Amino acid sequence: MNYFGEEKALEAERIHRDSIVIDAVAPLLDRKKYVESYKKGGVTCVAPTVSGGSSSSPEAALQLIGSWLRFIRSREDLKLVRNASDIEDAKRDGQMGILLHFQGTGPFGTDLNLVEAFQSLGVRMVQLTYNKRDYVGNGCEEEIDEGLSNFGKSLVRRLNENRIVVDCTHTGYKTTMDALSLTTQPAVFSHSNSAALFPSKRNIQDDQAKAAANTGGLVAVTAVPQFVVPANGGAARPSLDDLIAHIDHFVSLVGIDHVGLGLDYWWGTPPFSDVDTVIEMWEHYVSVGMWSPAAYPRPPHYNPPEIETPEMLLGMTQGLLRRGYRESDVQKILGLNWLRVFRAVWGN
Repeated sequence: MNYFGEEKALEAERIHRDSIVIDAVAPLLDRKKYVESYKKGGVTCVAPTVSGGSSSSPEAALQLIGSWLRFIRSREDLKLVRNASDIEDAKRDGQMGILLHFQGTGPFGTDLNLVEAFQSLGVRMVQLTYNKRDYVGNGCEEEIDEGLSNFGKSLVRRLNENRIVVDCTHTGYKTTMDALSLTTQPAVFSHSNSAALFPSKRNIQDDQAKAAANTGGLVAVTAVPQFVVPANGGAARPSLDDLIAHIDHFVSLVGIDHVGLGLDYWWGTPPFSDVDTVIEMWEHYVSVGMWSPAAYPRPPHYNPPEIETPEMLLGMTQGLLRRGYRESDVQKILGLNWLRVFRAVWGN
């Protein structure tokens, strides 16, 4: 859709093409064929989930990481991201950076030495919990949140020592606030929306966002439809403007330097799978206790049509410009804010 007329549409294309674009959460890449979709969308760096949930084992994480390392090695257009300059080099060389991300600390078990092991393999961002209680603390769906455990405190310190980004998405309020008060490095919410706009348990409170920004970190919004707008007993069908409203809220709350993208495309959402498969996957995750129907209402739900798939991410640049963001601010949201955080934590 052309929102601007030809001249402004061409300007949006130029800005998008010239920008470093970082999508910090990409479980869709469980299916590696979707690498092509991100590349077509102009993405500079993307973060596949190489471990999900508290029950994930070291062996399972090693298998996924090994498959990614082999896949990256087989392609000249991909680059494993270990430091901030790798992202800049990927942009310069026409490659796409791959950032390895844990959604949950299951692969560590209770062995802190595994932090060093996985860091050496390229893991650069670790989410503390996934909805439920684990050795670290409580997830966002638990009724009682007692905060970081002693092990959790030791883990945050070890992540800091190893220059791994601490990620508080899916994590309970008190556990999050404990982690944000303890970390000595910038910490993030890699894919969280505003509870002030939509009070889902998966969304975060204003003081959580402020606490992350106060560490030097950021909040990255997610396009997962049921965390953007209510489903209201049917399908959640947010528009891009609905999603950008969450960006607007965080920008007004913590400033333009502390907001990014973690869009969280995944293959259990249309159009990546048919509706029967989507419902089957939802039923599985509900049955094993990873999701509750209250926070994850029965699908199908639909991504904002303007950015329905990663290859359509020019639509995000167009939407931000249409909303009145300046070119420099659009570039910060698209990726420069993430790059700043990564440089602060990982170094050049």
